[in-house]
Amino acid sequence: MGEKPRVSPNLVLFVSIVAVSTASILIRLTDAPTMAIATWRLILSALMLLPFFLNQGGISKLRAMRRSDLLTLVCVGFVLAVHFATWITSLSYTSVASSVIFVHVDPIFVVLVSHFVLGERVSKRVGLGIGLAFVGASIIALGDLGVGGENLVGDALSLVGAIALGIYIMAGRRLRQRLDLTTYVTPVYAVSAIVLAIGSVAVGTPLVGYNLRVILMFFAIALVPMIFGHTFYNWALRWISAPVVSISLLGEPVGASILAFLILGESPGSLALVGGAVTLAGILVCVYQPASK
Repeated sequence: MGEKPRVSPNLVLFVSIVAVSTASILIRLTDAPTMAIATWRLILSALMLLPFFLNQGGISKLRAMRRSDLLTLVCVGFVLAVHFATWITSLSYTSVASSVIFVHVDPIFVVLVSHFVLGERVSKRVGLGIGLAFVGASIIALGDLGVGGENLVGDALSLVGAIALGIYIMAGRRLRQRLDLTTYVTPVYAVSAIVLAIGSVAVGTPLVGYNLRVILMFFAIALVPMIFGHTFYNWALRWISAPVVSISLLGEPVGASILAFLILGESPGSLALVGGAVTLAGILVCVYQPASK
C-alpha cells in the first residue's frame, strides 16, 4: 500500500461521505439543466486540481505511463461521465431518497462482476444480501409507481448510475495502488468533463449564459461534493480495505435524505422508508466481511 499516510484515512473517508451527501441538495437548488450541472461540476473540479497536477509533474507521469493504463484512465473518465449524467438527471424525476439509495446499490454490481467475470464464488450470505437489496428496491419502486411513472424513470437512471459508479470504484481501487492522487483524478475528471460537454452540445443543453447565482452553485457543487467528496474518497481508496470502502457508501443515502428533509422539506413516503431500510440492510449484509481471527 506504500508509505503510511499522515492523516487518518478513516477521517478523510468520513469527511468525503459528509461532503458527497450535499450533492443532491445542491443540485436541486441549482436552476440549470442537469447536463449543464454535471458538465460544470467536472470542468471546474478538473481546473481546481490542475495546478496541483502540473506542480507534481503530472504531464511527465502521464507520458511515462503504459498505454493500457492511459486507456484505462480514459475509460474511467467516460464511465464517470455516464454516472453523473444519469444520476444527476434522475434527481429531476424522483425523490432525493430514492435516487441516492438506488445509485448506491453499486456494491451489489461489484459482487456480481466478481462472481461472473472474476470467478469469485458468491457465498450464501452475499446471496442473502443481494436478495434483500432486490426486495428493498422493489418496495421503493412500488411506492414510486404509486406516485407516478416519472419516478420509475428516475429510479432506472439511478440504477444505471450505480452500475457506472461500481465500475468507477473498482477501477479506482486498482489504479490508486500505483498512481498518486492528482495523476489519477485529474485526467479522469478532465476526460469526464469533455464527454459531458460533448453530450451537452449533442442534446442542445446550453453551457453558458447563466446568472451569477447559478455560477456560484456550479462552484459549490464542484468544491464540496466533488473535491472534498469524490477526490477525498479517491485518496482513501489507496489505504482502506474494499469492505470498509463499500460500507461507507451507505452514509450518503442517510445524510442526503436527512438534508433533503431539513432543507427541501422532502419527506420520503412510508414505502420509500421501508424499502430504503431493507435495501441498505441488504447492501450491508452483502459487503460485510467478519474480521479474520
